[in-house]
Amino acid sequence: MGWRHLVSLSLLLVFQTQAAEEVNVYSARQAHLIEPIVRQFTEQSGIKVNLVYAEDGLAERLKREGRLTPADLVLTVDISRLMELVDADLVQPVRSPSLEQAIPAQYRDPEGKWFALTTRVRGIYSSKERLGQLSSIRYEDLADSKYKGRICTRSGKHQYNVALVASMLAHQGEAKTRQWLEGVKANLARKPQGNDRDQVKAIKEGVCDLSLGNSYYYGNMLEDANQKSWAEAVYLNFPNQADRGAHVNVSGVVMTKYAKHPEAAQRLMEYLVGDQAQQLYAELNKEYPVKSGVALSPLVASWGQYRADDLSLVTIAKHRTQAMKLLDEVKFDL
Repeated sequence: MGWRHLVSLSLLLVFQTQAAEEVNVYSARQAHLIEPIVRQFTEQSGIKVNLVYAEDGLAERLKREGRLTPADLVLTVDISRLMELVDADLVQPVRSPSLEQAIPAQYRDPEGKWFALTTRVRGIYSSKERLGQLSSIRYEDLADSKYKGRICTRSGKHQYNVALVASMLAHQGEAKTRQWLEGVKANLARKPQGNDRDQVKAIKEGVCDLSLGNSYYYGNMLEDANQKSWAEAVYLNFPNQADRGAHVNVSGVVMTKYAKHPEAAQRLMEYLVGDQAQQLYAELNKEYPVKSGVALSPLVASWGQYRADDLSLVTIAKHRTQAMKLLDEVKFDL
């Protein structure tokens, strides 16, 4: 066999090996957010990405599957869910200069066990008609008696609110956070219920004047014909801009403990914090790229700049259990 045939055969074998590479991903994120990004990754790398969607229960699934799990990566939202996977010993650390350079230290685990991919602000929505823009509002103000009967929120024990309470504990301590929770509860217009969008709808309908909600919901409602009028009835306010900054949560990724394709999985992780993927994240879900220097979507940019709380999410996550306990003790949802 001539050398040209040997080279051709070698190239064919390399191509077949690359084509056979794959990554299995369990995702709590919606298909329309992830599929355009992984499609580009596959086109550029030749690595196939198999996606399995499940909004809840991914940690339990990984526990059941154990060493037999096909999952290489898990994509999920909220620091609580990321830490649930870490605390259950379901992940393995990843060391990658690309990930460490792209992601600020406050948004990744120092041991490489989880990495943020996007950020979102836990904002305060206010009625345009009855309150107007509240550029100087603080989370602490939600306990002020002047807002009695004027606040709506989803369950205090939803992970988004648990993370906020955990951040309050990290900054204020238990006594002040308990007092704050009791004050917020006393100011509720109704029992906690629904999701973040439902609270904005309640403001539009006059049930309340203020609500807690993640920033990206604002953009998604504005682009939904059925919900646009809800979003147009409120302002999105970034809290605590004159002091510590607004509480920021994340969506993120972990590599599973028993990943069968760790090299390909790491390549996908690194791709997700590249400029192209970060831009798509920003445009598709109105989130903030975790990597600095990536342009925001025009709609998100129109909301203006904000100051983020620079306290590490690792520090905030240490207070999750205490936050849940306090929410139970003040009977926040009852």
